[in-house]
Amino acid sequence: MGDMEELKKRLEKEQREIRIRKFTKNKASVFGLVVVTVMILLAVLAPLICRYDPLALDVKRRLQGCSADHWFGTDTMGRDVFARVLYGARISLTVGFTVGITAGIAGIIIGLYASTNKVADNILMRICDGLKAIPSTLLAITLMTVLGADIKNVIISLIVVNIPNMARLARGQALVVKEQTYIEAMRCLGAKKSRIMWKHMAPNILSPIIVQVTFVFASSIITEAALSFLGAGVPAPAPSWGNILNEGKSVIYNAWWMVVFPGIFTAVTVLGLNLLGDGIRDFIDPMSN
Repeated sequence: MGDMEELKKRLEKEQREIRIRKFTKNKASVFGLVVVTVMILLAVLAPLICRYDPLALDVKRRLQGCSADHWFGTDTMGRDVFARVLYGARISLTVGFTVGITAGIAGIIIGLYASTNKVADNILMRICDGLKAIPSTLLAITLMTVLGADIKNVIISLIVVNIPNMARLARGQALVVKEQTYIEAMRCLGAKKSRIMWKHMAPNILSPIIVQVTFVFASSIITEAALSFLGAGVPAPAPSWGNILNEGKSVIYNAWWMVVFPGIFTAVTVLGLNLLGDGIRDFIDPMSN
């Protein structure tokens, strides 16, 4: 018995090593991991990196170009754009992470209950279909109009927007797992439905959910920036990438740095998350190419 346990642990270790080697050989995935890590560090260490307060006004220095004092120049109010971009990363990453994790958990709960209860399935999936029928950005704007412009409301709106897709994915995976032989064996042994759902089904549907969470993370950053750009997201003067782009659009010919730098940070972060998501999918699924 001890030899079998040791052999099992050795096989699991070898499988992990193979997956890690596969991940590290994928240059795009490694690049995505590096980008996401750097962005997180910049956001966390923003108070130590930035020399200026992102909300401090200095009208005498408004619209100054890139210099040793202001690396990314200043905005229409004389605020340091570099500081605002880094603090904006805090907002964007917080929104993306919170939305991804919360929508993933809610999707798993809804998907599991829908896959094991026909009545719940009909009700929950019809609600999800109704939400999916509305374009995501339009639905987010509508919710923000009702709830009001605030970072908490942005998070709530984006969670509502992303739950239907996560629930659909979780339900599909749960229906497949539900038909497996070991699940049928658990039923025959008299295991409670809740035990089967949470101890045996839930762990086996996590892999695609985790991958999808990274993509929701990326899409939430874009949507939050779009909402803030339209004036329906994080309210000014909070340093959001969308707010900075909105302020810069009127002076784009005189202060290009107000549009270029937050745009680059947004694009690079989303690209890094998407590449990391592909790498995580390959790491979790050893059969993927």
